[in-house]
Amino acid sequence: MSAYAALTRATYVASVRDKTTLFFTFAFPLAFLVLFGLIFQGQRVEGGMSSINYIAPGVLSWGLGNACVFSVGFALMQWRRDDLLRLIWRTPTPLRTVIASRWTVALAVAVVQTVLFTAVALLPFFGLRLNGPWWAVLPLLVLGVTAFLALGLVVGSVADTPEAVAAIANILMVPMAFLSGSFFPDDLMPGWLRTVAKVLPLHYLNDGVTDAMGGRGNLGDIAVDCAGLAVFAAVFCLIAVRIFRWSNR
Repeated sequence: MSAYAALTRATYVASVRDKTTLFFTFAFPLAFLVLFGLIFQGQRVEGGMSSINYIAPGVLSWGLGNACVFSVGFALMQWRRDDLLRLIWRTPTPLRTVIASRWTVALAVAVVQTVLFTAVALLPFFGLRLNGPWWAVLPLLVLGVTAFLALGLVVGSVADTPEAVAAIANILMVPMAFLSGSFFPDDLMPGWLRTVAKVLPLHYLNDGVTDAMGGRGNLGDIAVDCAGLAVFAAVFCLIAVRIFRWSNR
């Protein structure tokens, strides 16, 4: 068995065994869907789009990014603290193989998240309608997972305790959710805050998924969002590789 296959299998088994984390990975975005679905049911946002066609893609995007940052951040911190990374380092396994195995599992989880979340949002109670080129979610998914996994690697490389991972990840993800318009239309924010949102990766994932699923934009708009995610993925990957540590020693 190759190092990539072994690490991917180990990561998958560890994820499946952690039943609580696995459950909340899928349940957390659905809880927000129910909450905001009840609050904004039957309403429309600026431009005439139904509220669910705006809120569902935003909550999904935040859930995907959140899952990547937290899962990878915690795993990297724990593997380094338990000296598992140092043992891997002593084998002929390059860093790219470690990252590739994490990326594979993160992408698989994201696909399941997206399918489950969308199936629930399409129920008559919520009333999501796939008015856009919904298939364009796939490249957004790949690029979004890559960008936020790299951000999680940065968090996991900086933090040495579970508390530190949680604190750093929350400081990054919670404000980003509000500034990027995941929970409410960004048209309600001042112009300068909308400008700030354009330097956040979640802004591009949220906009792209909303265009693809909600029918707000076209393929050109989605291509711009994909390009933005690609830039963030490259920047975060460079930072993560630069500060990556195999051991706390």
